Amino acid sequence: GRKTKITIDYSICGDGNKVDPRDCSKCLRVCDPAVFLLHQTVGVKEENPFDPQIWRITPLWLSLCTRCMKCVSVCPEKAIKVSW
Repeated sequence: GRKTKITIDYSICGDGNKVDPRDCSKCLRVCDPAVFLLHQTVGVKEENPFDPQIWRITPLWLSLCTRCMKCVSVCPEKAIKVSW
């Protein structure tokens, strides 16, 4: 089978841009196999590292993806694409 590829547009969601994934995280909640991880954006210098403000959601466990496309349909900003 072809490998699943999930891309998130970080110019829209996360990295301190339009959407803070901590306020949304709809893809995180709708994903039954839990493919996504919410975490600090790595390498960002923040004013207070103990109160990180810059986050992103990463599709980490791609092998678990069932290609149900729920994450794509639930994203209010259309920031997620799934292909294979």
